[in-house]
Amino acid sequence: MTTPVVVDEKFELDSPSSYKNEKLDYSDKDTDSQVAVEEKPVQHAIVEEFQFTWRASIVGSLLGCLVAASNTYLGLKMGWTFGASLFGAIFSFAIIKPMSTALPPKWGGGYFGPKENCTAQSAATTSGGLSAGFVAGIPAMYRLGLLSTPREDAVKLLLLTISCAFYGLFFAVPLRSHFVVNQDLTFPTPRAAAITIISLHDTVEGEQAAMKKAKYMAFFFALTFLWNIVAYWLPFFDNLHFLYYIGEAANYSPLMTADLSWGWLFHWDFPFFGAGLMTPGNTVVTFLVATIGVYGIIGPLLVQNGTFVAPLGFLKDGETTNRFFLWPGIALMTLTAFTELFIHYDALWRGIKGGCKELGLVFMRGTNHFRRVVLRKNLSDEQQNKYNSVLDEAEIFTEAELVPTLWWISGTFLSIIFTCAIMGEYFGMPVYQSIVSIILAFMFSFVGIQATGETDINPTGSIGKMSQLVFAKMPGDSLTQVMTVNLLAGNVSASAASQAVDMVGDLKTGQLVGASPRSQFLAQFIASFFAIGIAVGLFILFADAYPCIIDGSIEVSDCEFGLVAVTAWQKVTELLTGTSEPLSKGSIIATAVCGVAAIVVPLIRVFFVPQKYHRWYPSVSAVGIAMINPQPAVPIAMFLGWAGGKLWKKLRPVAHGDLMFSVAGGLIAGQGIGAIVSAVLKIANVPGHAVTATCPGGLLENCP
Repeated sequence: MTTPVVVDEKFELDSPSSYKNEKLDYSDKDTDSQVAVEEKPVQHAIVEEFQFTWRASIVGSLLGCLVAASNTYLGLKMGWTFGASLFGAIFSFAIIKPMSTALPPKWGGGYFGPKENCTAQSAATTSGGLSAGFVAGIPAMYRLGLLSTPREDAVKLLLLTISCAFYGLFFAVPLRSHFVVNQDLTFPTPRAAAITIISLHDTVEGEQAAMKKAKYMAFFFALTFLWNIVAYWLPFFDNLHFLYYIGEAANYSPLMTADLSWGWLFHWDFPFFGAGLMTPGNTVVTFLVATIGVYGIIGPLLVQNGTFVAPLGFLKDGETTNRFFLWPGIALMTLTAFTELFIHYDALWRGIKGGCKELGLVFMRGTNHFRRVVLRKNLSDEQQNKYNSVLDEAEIFTEAELVPTLWWISGTFLSIIFTCAIMGEYFGMPVYQSIVSIILAFMFSFVGIQATGETDINPTGSIGKMSQLVFAKMPGDSLTQVMTVNLLAGNVSASAASQAVDMVGDLKTGQLVGASPRSQFLAQFIASFFAIGIAVGLFILFADAYPCIIDGSIEVSDCEFGLVAVTAWQKVTELLTGTSEPLSKGSIIATAVCGVAAIVVPLIRVFFVPQKYHRWYPSVSAVGIAMINPQPAVPIAMFLGWAGGKLWKKLRPVAHGDLMFSVAGGLIAGQGIGAIVSAVLKIANVPGHAVTATCPGGLLENCP
C-alpha cells in the first residue's frame, strides 16, 4: 500500500496490489507494486449507445459534493483530503443501476454500463477535488489579515476558484497522450477505480457485490451523520474525558491536566477512524508515537521545569510546545516532500520533458487540424504522413471519441486571460507575475502527474511551497501586496496542478475501461460548476460558524480545527517575506536537526533499506505532522481505526478485502455532511451541549 500524502497534500485510497477473482486486495504492499490488469478496454455484449449522460454527470457531481464536504472538514483539521473516484464509482452504480431498470428512458432509465459508470466517476472526482486551496492557502491569507471576510470576498473567491478549476480541466487534455497512452503510467488509484467499475458490470455476482458495498457505505454514512448531529447537544457523543475522570477519582492532578491542558481525550472522530483503515501502519504508528513524545512527554516536562511558559498557543511572552516545535515540524514535512521528489528526479525530468514534448506535438496537430478543417484545405500526402507520424500509435479511440483540439486550446487560452484579469483586478497582481504563476502551474502539473502516476502521491503541498519560493523576492508596492502575491502564486499552482492530476487520473480510468475521453471531459466540465459552488460555499459556511479558521488573533489551540496546513502555509509565507517572529535558540537547533533528518532518513530508506522492509520504516512526514498538530485525539482515532482494520482483516479477511473501502468511505463522508449541519446550527445560534454532566467539572467550557 502506498504511503499517504503528508500534510496539505491530497491522498487517495491505497491502490490494490493484486486483482484476483474480481476482488480488490488491500493488503500491505509496497508502493511500486502494480495491479495485474490487462491494458485494454473491457468488452461487453451490449454496446453502450450513450457514454455521456446527464444522469451520470449529475449523480456523479452530487456524490463528489459529499466528498467535498468531508474534504473541507478533514482538510481544515489535518490538511488531508481524499479522492472521490472509488466512492463515486461504487455509489453511482448503486444509484443509477436500479434507476436504469425502474424508469423509462425519458425519465432517466435505460441501459447503464461501465463506460457511463466511468463518466459518473469522473464527475465525482472533479466536483469533490477542488478544496485544496480552501484548507490551506486561502485561510492563511485571512489569518494574515490580507483579506476581509469570506462573505464579503465571495465574488473574489468565486472568480479565483473558477480560474483554478477550468485551467486544470483544459490543460489536462493534451497531457493524456504522454502520461496515459505513451508512457502508460500505473496511476494506482485510477487503476483501482477502473478495476472496480469493470467488476461491477461483468457479472451478476459483481452487481450483487456492488450493492452490498453500497449498503455498507450508506449504513456507516448514516451512522456518522446522525452521531455528529446528536453530539451537538450531547457532548459525550463527541468527547470522552477518561484521563480527567481517572485523575479526579484518584486525586491525581497530572492526569486531569493531561486532559484539560494538553488535549489527551477520546474524540469520536469517525473520518480519522476511516483514514486509519486505509493508511499504512508505519504512518499511523509513527504519528501516534511522535504525538506522545511531543505532547505527552517533552512538552509537559518542559512546562513543569519552566522552560515553556504554557502548553499550547503562540504566546509572545515565552515559549510554548507548539511554538517551539512549529518550525521543526514544517522542516520535516517540507524537506521530506522535496527529498522524495528529487529522489525520483529521473521520473520528474521525464514528466517535464515529456509534457513539453507533448505540447509541441499537440501544436503540430492543432496547426494541421486548423488547416485541414478551419481553412478547408486538404493536406498534401507528405503533410498528411507527417501529421499521422505524430499520432499516438497506442491510441485506442477514434477521433470522434477524443476531445477536439479546438476545445482545449481555446479553453486554456481563455483561462489564462481570465486568470490574469482576476489576479490584477481583485488582488493587484501584475500581469507578468500572473503569467509566471501560470507557467509554474504548467511545469508543476507535469511533476504532479508524473509523481501521482508512479507513486499515487500528489505533492500538492510541495508544489505550492515551490511556487512560494519562486515568488519570495517578487517586488510589490507594500508588504501586504508581497504576501498576497506569494500566497496566491502558491495557491494557483497547487490548485491547478491538483485539478490537472485528477483529470488525467480519470482519463487513465477511462483508458482501462474503454470510456470515451470526450464523454469524460464533458462530465468533468459539468462537474466543475458543482465543484466551484460547493468549495466556495462550504468555506464561507465553516468560516462563519468557526471564526478561528480565518481570525489570526484566535490561537490555533483554541480552535475546533487543527489548521495544520493553514499554519504551515501561513508561517512559510511569513518566513519568505521576512515577517516571521524570531525563533529561540533551542527551536533553531531543533529545526536544523529536523531539516537534516528530513533529507537523510528518506535517503537511507531508498538506498540502504531493502524494499520488503519499507512498510515498517518510520514516516518522517508523520513526525512533522505530529509536531504541528495540537490535537492528540486525531492520531488516537487513526490508530484505533488502523488497529481495528488489522483485527478485522485477521478475523474476516474476505469481508475486509470486499468492504474495507466502503466502511471507510461511509465514515469519512458522513461526518463531513454532519459537520455542515452543525455549522448551520451554530450560525443560527441554536444552543448546543444540552447536557454537561460529562464535561470536566460540569463546565461547558471544558467540553470543546
